[in-house]
Amino acid sequence: MSSLPPRCLGILNLERGVPPGGSPPKSPFGGLLNPETFDFPVISETVEGAWAEVVVRGEPALEPAYIAAAKKLVQRGAVAVSANCGFSIRHQAAVAAAVNVPVVLSSLLLLPNLLRQFPVSAKIAVFTYDSQHCGRDLFPVDELDQARIVIGGLEGTKFWHDEHKRPAPPVDYAAIETDLSACIARLRSEHPEIAAILFECTAFPVVAPAMRRGTKLPIYDITNLCRLTMASVR
Repeated sequence: MSSLPPRCLGILNLERGVPPGGSPPKSPFGGLLNPETFDFPVISETVEGAWAEVVVRGEPALEPAYIAAAKKLVQRGAVAVSANCGFSIRHQAAVAAAVNVPVVLSSLLLLPNLLRQFPVSAKIAVFTYDSQHCGRDLFPVDELDQARIVIGGLEGTKFWHDEHKRPAPPVDYAAIETDLSACIARLRSEHPEIAAILFECTAFPVVAPAMRRGTKLPIYDITNLCRLTMASVR
């Protein structure tokens, strides 16, 4: 009796300047593109033209490329689709309408649920690659809940500058850990009512264990959303 084919999570990947026929760089354990991060296989398709700074600032013209790449993932066996950049949430509705599998392009989709896990006096901190482009229009919550969300970003840091390069160099996770720790400390000093943290950036899950140990707070990221989604369809 033949076994069923593996049920894969499909990842819409950013442009990284990978030569034709090459593979996107593997991330360390905890990252979306490390096969050991999950207990299910992961496949990826690069979204043509989706360089980091283009996706972050928002480019409506990328929508057909997102849809085309998502359809390729489903054709290859993806039973759910996510993305390797939280700012891809701008294309959530279009991609979800184009394929017949669950689509979770950003950890920001978790916000409505997280806000209801804590009392109304508590705040959720969103930490992002670039807070200047992480507008509240990206948060799928109502006006009253918007006031409970505070935002911190790594704009101007080494990671931010590196991701603007073409091709982007290998991610310096040690630099991310240092700069993110400092950003979290600053925001918590300004908002002591922060009860939980949500990482928008898909590079941050690699350092999430260290951040949990340091903050003693619940920290959520895109890998949590991917596991939840895959558990519903496997």
